[in-house]
Amino acid sequence: MFRIQEAIVVEGRYDKNTLSQVVDTLILETGGFGIFKNPDQMALLRKAAEKRGLIVLTDSDGAGFVIRNRIKGSIPQSFLKHAYIPDIYGKEKRKKTAGKEGKLGVEGMPPRILEQVLRRAGATFLDAEKPGENREAPITKADLFSAGLTGRPDSAARRLALLKGLSLPERMSTNALLAVLNGCYSASEARAILREAAEL
Repeated sequence: MFRIQEAIVVEGRYDKNTLSQVVDTLILETGGFGIFKNPDQMALLRKAAEKRGLIVLTDSDGAGFVIRNRIKGSIPQSFLKHAYIPDIYGKEKRKKTAGKEGKLGVEGMPPRILEQVLRRAGATFLDAEKPGENREAPITKADLFSAGLTGRPDSAARRLALLKGLSLPERMSTNALLAVLNGCYSASEARAILREAAEL
């Protein structure tokens, strides 16, 4: 497994599962065409793109290109990199029949191909962790509770103030907020944000 700087956006959970066995980074999903009607998800993609860069890795079929073009039209190109999987015909093991165009999607790609397409896209590969190096623990729901962002009568108002302060949509869920804090900020930056939120 290797680490990269950029976040990666894929179409669905099976793509995410496959990719998470190859690369260690923030992996986000569009929910297929759900991205067209989910402004919160697009806002999360935009925030990730601005903070660390975003690699678009959709399937090579027509639907994948429609989703890719939607992201291209919503996020400045300076924050995006595009990874393209090759046209390989077949079907994924979990499916009874091949897709409409008969091509394998991201979930059907072997690990070496996924690494190759990420390298071709210009992904920023990070050095492997040194033995004994400790990475900071991610933010959890318990941290949100401690900061007063959940579990209190004024938690909704506190969350709203935090979302506005971070230029995020007010309807963003607690899980999406957690994904932003862990994926777009270092653990120390996220903890500082929570400390400020606790003082509101």
